[in-house]
Amino acid sequence: MRFAERVLHGIGEDGTRDEIVIWIERRPGAVWAVGRAINANQRASIKPRADDYVFEGYELGDALEAANGALSDDLEISHEEGVNEDVQPFEEEELLKPLERWFFGH
Repeated sequence: MRFAERVLHGIGEDGTRDEIVIWIERRPGAVWAVGRAINANQRASIKPRADDYVFEGYELGDALEAANGALSDDLEISHEEGVNEDVQPFEEEELLKPLERWFFGH
């Protein structure tokens, strides 16, 4: 279940515009996972692939660090390519609200 997601854009090797999606999800067993996919909307299947994941672990802080690190790196590269977007970092508060709803079944 995805709890938070960011979308940004870059320039692909072939010069076309790429869509980059970074997300944080919660998995069974209290595991946080951070995924990053390029042009996932163009894939045959919408399910993330195993190699899309950049982090899996039990600590929310570690997941936030991994997600924001990936986001920062992609924003920097996009900026160097001439694509300037204002994408906000992931914050703990936005993850705690859906976690609470999920935990309490609301």
